[in-house]
Amino acid sequence: MAEKRACLKVSACVLLIFLSAVMLMSCTGRKNEKNFLKIAVSEEPESFNIWLASDANSRKMLSLIYQPLYIRDPEELDLIPWLASSDPVYFPEDLSYTVSLRQVKWSNGSDLTSSDVVFTINLIKAFQVPRFISKWRFVKKVEAVDKHTVRFYLEEPKAVFLTRSLGVPIVSQKEWEAVAEKAIHSEKPYKTLINHKIEIPLGCGPFVLKEKRQGAYLYFKKNPFFFGENQTIKGHTLGPYIDRLLFKVYRSADVAILALKKGSVDYYWSGIQPGHMKGLTRHKKIDVFVSKKSAFYYMGFNVRKPPFSDPHLRRAMAVLIDKQFIVSLILQGFATQMTSVVPKGNGFWHNPDLPDYGCGLSRAERIKKAYHMLSSKGYTWEDPPVNQNNEIVSPSPIRLPHGRPMEAFTILTPPAGYDPHRAACGTMIQEWFKDLGLPAQSRPMSFGALLNTVKARHEFDTLIFGYGRLSLDPDYLRSFFHSNNDKSRGWNMSGYKNSEFDRLANASLAAMDKFERQKLIWEMQEIILRDLPYLPLYNPALIEAVNNTAFSGWVEMVGGIGNIWSLCCVKHQGVVP
Repeated sequence: MAEKRACLKVSACVLLIFLSAVMLMSCTGRKNEKNFLKIAVSEEPESFNIWLASDANSRKMLSLIYQPLYIRDPEELDLIPWLASSDPVYFPEDLSYTVSLRQVKWSNGSDLTSSDVVFTINLIKAFQVPRFISKWRFVKKVEAVDKHTVRFYLEEPKAVFLTRSLGVPIVSQKEWEAVAEKAIHSEKPYKTLINHKIEIPLGCGPFVLKEKRQGAYLYFKKNPFFFGENQTIKGHTLGPYIDRLLFKVYRSADVAILALKKGSVDYYWSGIQPGHMKGLTRHKKIDVFVSKKSAFYYMGFNVRKPPFSDPHLRRAMAVLIDKQFIVSLILQGFATQMTSVVPKGNGFWHNPDLPDYGCGLSRAERIKKAYHMLSSKGYTWEDPPVNQNNEIVSPSPIRLPHGRPMEAFTILTPPAGYDPHRAACGTMIQEWFKDLGLPAQSRPMSFGALLNTVKARHEFDTLIFGYGRLSLDPDYLRSFFHSNNDKSRGWNMSGYKNSEFDRLANASLAAMDKFERQKLIWEMQEIILRDLPYLPLYNPALIEAVNNTAFSGWVEMVGGIGNIWSLCCVKHQGVVP
């Protein structure tokens, strides 16, 4: 009976959203539904104000509206011209870059010019917009040379100018000039700016927002002025070939996946849990895509104080952690083991020659190796984990080199409801540590409280944490581990300090030659894997699914098929589901 009620509830949810879509189509008088792509999302966007929007669904939809000068090639991940017509030209004598623009129009038919680019950057700098200011703080001046040429003057050489700064979305001066003028003279300029409500953003991307109904859907139409239409960029001839685009909001993944199977939606733009894989792969009308992510999940140590200030202890703990077990059983094979802070999928920057602690060892061999590593550094046990016959036994609590017992410590994790994988990792690692007499206790904590405890107050021992969306530029290494960032709410949450790492990190920021910078980034990875403020654990795969009865042409890249390349290339197959 309970199962029947649950099915009725799911069916009612699907019916409600389906009826909303029918109402939307009928009230706007649409015909030719073949080119009507329907996408399920887990939540509606929080804001269409580009300066405020930071949630995943806002960024997804705004990526179809506001466009950058350069974007990532889906195959090689190199930055390629987008609003720009060619690569930037560098003038070393005055540390400047010149960028030429394509002939681009805003969605209202007006021209996008160099003045829009200059206005965008000056707004970011004037309001110190948190999401973007770090990419532009070192740019001292931006000028419009002519209507389609922009010149950027740097205070000093910065490699991230090419890899990150030029990927910032450009806004219309006409749309934002009056808003910015009013905000800058207000009591709280930035707050006034982000509180400005945008109903229909003016962009230059492939789609234009036309209508939205809170909690139900968002309706987009093809932008007739999109500069990329019929252009071949990096081997992809762009459309968009879709006339209309509907985002349907499903609060439950189960309901969204049921809608996908029924053909009520064509794509679910969200990561799918491995538990759904069996049902999806058996469905003839469903294609499943498993993509690499630019992500990093790890065990972190607070190295500011004993005992985790001792790198010998951290290395021994790393030996005890079986990453293959985590990937195979906890993540059901839908992940890759990580040996570096830089994911393997980010091939050019990933150092492949790093130590993988404990790799290939059995459980007993891991315990023995960790035991010998620590006993040689002065750690002791009344009853050691390896007896005189070289057998594994239940140990007494470990004693630190000064002779006192190690105090109980906590492995903080997000709760299972937020991330079941990290919560399960904490529980499993706790048991592995106990095999060596390490008094570990895994403790879930709400994500907001966890961030405040770790990032603001630095009141933790160890944690299982992660970044689900890393930049493809590895400058985050500097952010995570440079000693200058060891401060309240700073990115260096572990408190790691190493003068050699700092020197390399500073040099990598200024290295303009790509291969020189690669060498520095590889050296930085070596130092981190030697000292282990963070132990890389895994990079989860991104599982996505589409209903294959109507549309094809999805473009796979790191981060999945939910990208602007896909939505510019997907075509209807001429078959009505």
